[in-house]
This record gives sequence, structure tokens and C-alpha cells, in this order.
Amino acid sequence: MRREGGSERPVLARDYFKAHGLGNDYLVFREGSVWRPAPDAVRSVCDRWTGLGSDGIVVLLGQAERPTAPFTLRMFNPDGSEFERSGNGLRILAAFLSERGWVEAERFVVRVGGDEVVMQVESHDDRGRVDVSVEMGPTLHGPEAIALEPSALDDRGRLDVGPAGFIEVHPVSVGNPHAVVFEPEVSEARLLEVGPALEKHVAIARGTNVQLAAVLDERTLEARIWERGVGVTAASGTSACAVAAAAVQSGRVPAGDLEIRMPGGSLRVAVDSDLNATLRGPVQIVAEGRLHPGLLG
Repeated sequence: MRREGGSERPVLARDYFKAHGLGNDYLVFREGSVWRPAPDAVRSVCDRWTGLGSDGIVVLLGQAERPTAPFTLRMFNPDGSEFERSGNGLRILAAFLSERGWVEAERFVVRVGGDEVVMQVESHDDRGRVDVSVEMGPTLHGPEAIALEPSALDDRGRLDVGPAGFIEVHPVSVGNPHAVVFEPEVSEARLLEVGPALEKHVAIARGTNVQLAAVLDERTLEARIWERGVGVTAASGTSACAVAAAAVQSGRVPAGDLEIRMPGGSLRVAVDSDLNATLRGPVQIVAEGRLHPGLLG
């Protein structure tokens, strides 16, 4: 979920908050005065063996003691690149805000990747389990949605991905790019063939997230995910939205409430007739702490 360029990266505080959505984990840092999330520093912090371990970093901008909506974010992949948005990262940010008491049951606005999304904490129990919904907004479809060169597609809408063969790709933007591939069944072995080949395909200018998906019934889909800048991941909120929206747009399932089953668990995605998506699912709070400045040299 890469976003190249952009303004200078902010300086962050040492304190971190960690949570996961179905095994897809993020660290939340606030803007501060200690360290800058340059690519090398992000890679060090996100490393599973020598750092804190994470699928990415969510930065809450602004230094007010008690921030208020609209909350403004930036997000970074574990390879150090910046990206547009993450459904799980957004829901983990909501868990952080709820844990601090900065949001309650009201809907609130978050600014990320040049867009605004509306979120709501549906529940938050004393075991750190938080149920969050996110109005992801309109999904966009077609080659232009992910900067895919149309001339690279054959007359059946298929893309040549080398050893993985010709694949029918459903391009979807959920504020970030996705290439959904529907097959009768999905497997990690097939994902390892298709995912890296599509992520960095020469015809997709900025790269893309990749989903292998299968329709189980008219309300249930199965998906495996190759996340740009990450690789295989247990679950992804924007990927779940992309799969659901592509299934509705292509006529595989009717609009409505859908369950997207991933290796890490299931998320709910409601897709309306205009292909707007609303994501809902659980977050588990894991830990809070302070980053030692020595980690960053």
C-alpha cells in the first residue's frame, strides 16, 4: 500500500501502542520530538526479531495533549515506505483513541491519504477487545483506479504475469490500490505465485496489493492476501473491502452485508448498490510501552 513522495516525515514520540486486527498488527505513535520515521528507522522498529515487530506504523499527527476530531494520520509499511490507508490500521487507531478516552460511542472523522473516513467504536470491553466500524467510502473500479496500463490487458481483461500465467484481474481502489483475482479456490502456494508478480508488475505504475478470492456463497467469500510492502498477511481491512466490492461489481454476489474469511479470521463488509464499502471487525489491544532511543542508533 505504497505512497511515494509527500511531505517531510514528522518527528515522533517514544511511547507506542500496539494492537492487531485478526493478526495484522500495527504500532501507533504520536507526533513528538524524539525520532523521525525514516525508512531505515521504520524497518528497525517493525523488525520481528530485533525491534518491536509490526506490519506497519500509524502516526497520529498533532501535539495537543488531548487531540480532537478530525484526527490526521500518516502510515508507514514495515519496508519503510509510506502508504495511503489501512482498514486494520484505522481500526487500531480507533482502539488507541478509545483506550485513551478521546472517543466514545460517537462517530468521528479521520483524515488519511488525502481522504476523510468516518469511524465508530461499537464496543470496548475490559479485556482490550474493541469492535470498530469504518465507512471506507466509494470504491473505484477499472484499470485507471490503480494506474494499470490498459494496453497490457488482453481482450479478456487478463494480464500476463509470467510463470503464473494469464490472470483476469479486477482492479479496485479503496483509497489504495488492489488487484483482486477470483479463482475456484485459494491457497497460499498460489498466492506466492501470483502475489509478488502482480505487486510489482511493470504495467502497474505504483504497485498494488493483491488478493486471491473465492466465492463460497452469496454472502461469504474467502481471501488470501499479498500486501504491498509486506508480503503474505493474515488479514487486511482494505483487502476485505476490495474483495467484497469486486465481487458485487462483477455480479458474483449481490450488494449487502458480506463476510470475508481470511487466514486470521473474518471481517464484515457492507457494500451498497453504489459500491460504497463499510468495514467492521475486532481489534485486540496487545501492549503499550516506550521505544528505547538506542534502537535507532
